[in-house]
Amino acid sequence: MKISVVVPVFNDVRVGRALESILSQQHGHEMEIIVVDAGSTDGTLEVLEGYRDKISVLISEPDKGIFDGINKGIAKATGASADVVHFISADDQYGDSSVIGAVMDVFQSDEDIDACYGDQIYVNEAGKTVRYWKAGDYCRAKVHFGWLPPHMAFFVRKRVYERHGMFDLRYPIAADQDFMLRLLYKHKVKVKYLRRVLVNMAPGGNSTKNIKRIIKANIEVARICRNNGLAGLLLFPVLKPSRKVFQLIDRP
Repeated sequence: MKISVVVPVFNDVRVGRALESILSQQHGHEMEIIVVDAGSTDGTLEVLEGYRDKISVLISEPDKGIFDGINKGIAKATGASADVVHFISADDQYGDSSVIGAVMDVFQSDEDIDACYGDQIYVNEAGKTVRYWKAGDYCRAKVHFGWLPPHMAFFVRKRVYERHGMFDLRYPIAADQDFMLRLLYKHKVKVKYLRRVLVNMAPGGNSTKNIKRIIKANIEVARICRNNGLAGLLLFPVLKPSRKVFQLIDRP
């Protein structure tokens, strides 16, 4: 099997962190690295040049935001329909050197599995874990309480994009939530939870930079819910259900 790893970046010289993490992965599969730069003007391109012999595809041009960049990278993935595509941000890393190998084992164990996800931790610049996002098993009822897997720890087969589309650019902040709702809730793809940390993510995010972004994200999420048959769903960026709610849902 083959895995294509897409790295979107814009003016972030920390991109070497993500690339080193990708290159450190121990697995027996074919891999390609696709970097999509949005026209950086700091020193990012110079950093990328140092990895030029390791990068399979390098795009550097203005885009319409991070999800447009990811879509460009997905479109460049050369694997077969059953192969795997993942994206990781410039300042993020895989949990350890065996992540890709473990994920690929899941896909190889069952050809019907469309997506695999795991846990995600947030690590600050001092290397301290400030949040542990334990995703838990997928349960359709959880979605009604705002549950979704960590988007950076979400791996999918290429055929998923071919069948159900890529990230919807109508949602510049919450396109990742639309994508996962579309797959899990609307199209009911077969998914597997891997009980381990898959990604170390830097704190912060596209939807929580400030109160204005949070409000705008909630407006997007409301539209996303309606479009995916969840008109009454709680808004994700502000309302976070307690762990007890999910424990009750999970009980047989």
